[in-house]
Amino acid sequence: MTSTPVIDLERIAEEYGNARKALARRITICAGTGCVANGALKVFDAFVEKIAAAGLPVVTELKSEAPAATAKPDGTLMSHSGCQGFCQMGPLVTLEPEGILYTRVQLADVDEIVNETLINGRIVDRLLYEDPSNGKRCKGTADIPFYVRQARTVLRECGHVDPENIAEYIHHGGYFAARRAWTAMQPKDICEEITLSGLRGRGGGGFPTGRKWEAARVQPGDKKYVICNGDEGDPGAFMDRSVMEGNPHSVLEGLMIAARAIGADEMYVYVRAEYPLAVKRIRRAVQDAEQLGLLGDNVFGTGQSLRCHVMEGAGAFVCGEETALIASIEGQRGMPRPKPPFPAQSGLWGKPTIINNVETLATVPLIIRQGAAEFRKIGTEKSPGTKTFALTGHVANTGLIEVPFGTTLREIVFNIGGGVTNAKGQVDGDGFRAVQIGGPSGGCLTQEHLDLPLDFDSLTGAGAMVGSGGLVVMNKSTCMVNVARFFMQFTQNESCGKCVLCREGTKQMLALLDDIIEGRATGETLELLERLAVAVKKGSLCGLGKTAPNPVLSTLRYFRAEYEAHVHQKSCPARQCKGLLGLTIDPEKCKGCGLCARKCPVNAISGEKKQPHRIDSSKCLKCGACEEACKFKAISWN
Repeated sequence: MTSTPVIDLERIAEEYGNARKALARRITICAGTGCVANGALKVFDAFVEKIAAAGLPVVTELKSEAPAATAKPDGTLMSHSGCQGFCQMGPLVTLEPEGILYTRVQLADVDEIVNETLINGRIVDRLLYEDPSNGKRCKGTADIPFYVRQARTVLRECGHVDPENIAEYIHHGGYFAARRAWTAMQPKDICEEITLSGLRGRGGGGFPTGRKWEAARVQPGDKKYVICNGDEGDPGAFMDRSVMEGNPHSVLEGLMIAARAIGADEMYVYVRAEYPLAVKRIRRAVQDAEQLGLLGDNVFGTGQSLRCHVMEGAGAFVCGEETALIASIEGQRGMPRPKPPFPAQSGLWGKPTIINNVETLATVPLIIRQGAAEFRKIGTEKSPGTKTFALTGHVANTGLIEVPFGTTLREIVFNIGGGVTNAKGQVDGDGFRAVQIGGPSGGCLTQEHLDLPLDFDSLTGAGAMVGSGGLVVMNKSTCMVNVARFFMQFTQNESCGKCVLCREGTKQMLALLDDIIEGRATGETLELLERLAVAVKKGSLCGLGKTAPNPVLSTLRYFRAEYEAHVHQKSCPARQCKGLLGLTIDPEKCKGCGLCARKCPVNAISGEKKQPHRIDSSKCLKCGACEEACKFKAISWN
């Protein structure tokens, strides 16, 4: 690589700011994956077309190098942002400086917004968020409880900056922390600052980040690596994806600081191939950083080189484990290896290597910028800072949230989330059943845990874990045995097969759960399931196997009566396990059309034409073909 000039961050920040001030308004379209799937990019194009047709100046790319050429007086800047978090209400459109947030905006709404708001200065009330607790229309994020009750720090810029504009990131203070780390701090000083901050890995394990960096820093050798683990694979989790899509430069800056801390000259960003938008924006961030001179042979004038590669993972859940991820980068099959040696001692190609997840790295620039003491003011003593969660399931406000460690489950579910919903999607104040936290590696929290402060240590004591941050809310119609089976099937499918306890143990646990929900279990089944779960947890090689039994163990701990009902009474209290239910025909609804009888593969249905039919339970296979065929909804599971 050729020598790169020393970058003038202040000049870029000032020129972008001047260009931005020359514009009267900014319209930001949420371009996270959820909003894009709902047509946000078409909405963006429609805004550009309609604004131009109205004779108003519009700018779609604001460059800091030549503000006079790109900024037009009284013009409108149209820009994309990453995920703004309020996924339930997308596509989202924000207007500044008015501070207006329009929700669920469709193509048909663009004309009205341009005519009413941009031209005549009137708010389109029907597109504002309506608070279900009081029916009030909320003008912007400052009025919406979903946003007000959060502490968005890592996610602060995700919904505001253009993720593909490096100049805007610099204007908001980006890369100043990296410059300080490379020019004003020694590697040891950086490691000490991160240690003092108390930052713990946001990928699940919660290991102190500063200690990990220090372990790699003191290793001899002039070749070291830093890896960003963006292989987010938990069902229902999209925190890392949203940060990479919404603020990729924060991740890259965190990597640069980590590289300086341990003496690395090469970095990797490992991203799931199923995240094409994240891959695109991370690659664009690396490309722009290289063109600007942030990466190269003369980082911030130090004469030291730094390169970054972006690699797509093949979708294996086990590659979220650091040694399996390393094997994948090396071109081998993604399988874990025993530790020690730890990657900090011998990692990628046998060299000292640090691996941190996306959220951890995006937090690092904030610590270097504001200092460890300031960072520790939020969160708890042993779990400082904030944590992002993907809030999904039976909850009114699904989406991406960020709260301080120590926030209670009650605050998240009922205040930020807006409450638990029933089968009709309506808020049910008495409908809460449980929360699965931490995905397949986590566990269930119940009514008794609603006021438990969520941090690394308290969750471990409750038989759960923070994990990557997936948080699935379940109402009272949920069968907890089925929930355990769902996660067990996932981990069994994703087991790499290297160690016997994980490969065979998860398969046998899944078979036992099938016996339970299909009515074949006996009193010995539960005892065997529990003993096997403990054995898999203790004896598996990597984190996938060691945590795979957690959903089973936690549901056995808190919902044992439900398991016993399945086993002893052959009944599912939630009426969800079809193997324990039977199909019946409601004579009041049955029209005697005979369609169900014709669809039944074993002739279990009989009856005269235009007369109510009957199902012979001794013949019924419980395949459900009759229920699907009935046009009058006369057949149901009971």
